[in-house]
Amino acid sequence: MLITQNRINFQTGSYLDGPADLVVEIVSPESVGRDRGEKFYEYEQGGVSEYWLVDPLRRRFEAYHLDEQGFYRSLFSGSEGRCDSRVLTGFWLRVEWLWQSPLPRTLEVVRELGLI
Repeated sequence: MLITQNRINFQTGSYLDGPADLVVEIVSPESVGRDRGEKFYEYEQGGVSEYWLVDPLRRRFEAYHLDEQGFYRSLFSGSEGRCDSRVLTGFWLRVEWLWQSPLPRTLEVVRELGLI
């Protein structure tokens, strides 16, 4: 779960009074139904701006963004490519990093993202 700086006032201690800006779920065999069903609709109805699903078993990544009518629209779906966040301006993810073995080095990723 991520809250952007301009909405930090929604957090009071360990409680968030309002929707997160971005939620990332890692799908496990036990959570497939909850992550793709219940949570998807709960986050959509609750106003979570962006919802990312990482499914390591299927090597699949999905990203959804809340549209003006309050419904999720697909930003990305697949196992390779670049997903640009609409919530975090300038932030993106090269999806194949998630499946790479060994995982890419943190410094390499930070450089490619242009953070240093």
